[in-house]
Amino acid sequence: MRSISGLAPERDCLVRDLHRHSALHTPHYALGEGREGMKSHTHYLWFNTKSRQEIIDVTEQVAQQVAESGVKEGLVLVSAMHITASVFVNDHESGLWADILKWLETTVAPWDPKRYRHNETGEDNAAAHLRSLTIGHEVIVPITAGKLDLGPWQRVFYGEWDGQRKKRVIVKVLGE
Repeated sequence: MRSISGLAPERDCLVRDLHRHSALHTPHYALGEGREGMKSHTHYLWFNTKSRQEIIDVTEQVAQQVAESGVKEGLVLVSAMHITASVFVNDHESGLWADILKWLETTVAPWDPKRYRHNETGEDNAAAHLRSLTIGHEVIVPITAGKLDLGPWQRVFYGEWDGQRKKRVIVKVLGE
């Protein structure tokens, strides 16, 4: 016997629960007098680095987009839109940046084109792909009272592992 969801009856309750709880936002009329629904704001940061590898502090650009969005409580997604770049949160300290670059080069993914099968395709950037995979390509930062809610030493960074060409990062602000 099949249910209306097309699944066996014992799985139908799961499907019903998923449908019941899948609403992404509260209907506007249910928010109450004077309340607005969720806002969204999208902006792109563009980079064309001078070096093949660079770390760039983008905290102020992200904070500016949060301010422009008008969101007081919510989240901001900051995501590299290229597979050889990263976005991460850490400390703004040049010694740490040198340590990160050294760690990537000596431990994670040395820049040795002969070492990687990907480079047999005519590319030479397999190490950059592995570095992006290790560091990650996006972060989500909370917004509280209209400001980025970071810890005392935390900053948002763009990590370029195969630069010297135009790349972008999406900044997507969501909230009320």
